[in-house]
Amino acid sequence: MQTETALEGEAACFDHPGKRAIAACRHCGRFVCALCSVEFGEEVWCPSCVTARAGDAQTANPDTSRVLYDSIAVLAPWLSFAFWPVTIVTGPGTVVFSILKWNKPLSLVRRSRWRFVLAIATGLAETAGWVLGIGYVIARVGAGGK
Repeated sequence: MQTETALEGEAACFDHPGKRAIAACRHCGRFVCALCSVEFGEEVWCPSCVTARAGDAQTANPDTSRVLYDSIAVLAPWLSFAFWPVTIVTGPGTVVFSILKWNKPLSLVRRSRWRFVLAIATGLAETAGWVLGIGYVIARVGAGGK
């Protein structure tokens, strides 16, 4: 296991001289530790260059927020219960939406995909309810007409 402390002969962080450097800033070349490294795609910058918006840092488009597709997928079928006729659309729609968005980034912080699983289960339950309900109505109408 590697330690964060810089050993003799290893590059040290510009801002934290006792910590091992993991990369060099793309703009100024300063060595940065894991705490100081600012990553944009494949590039690493030091906090000073990012703050000063030096070089390519001015054109960087940092990802500061994300759409929480998993939360949308969970809320849509549950909110549609208030207007139950729309569940005929939101049930299957939630399943399709969850499958399509499954591989999208979830959040800037760690999250799991349990919301997608819950959304798919809810969507399938709504769809099954409509299929059974329509089947029941058809069976009653058919039995009453004979």
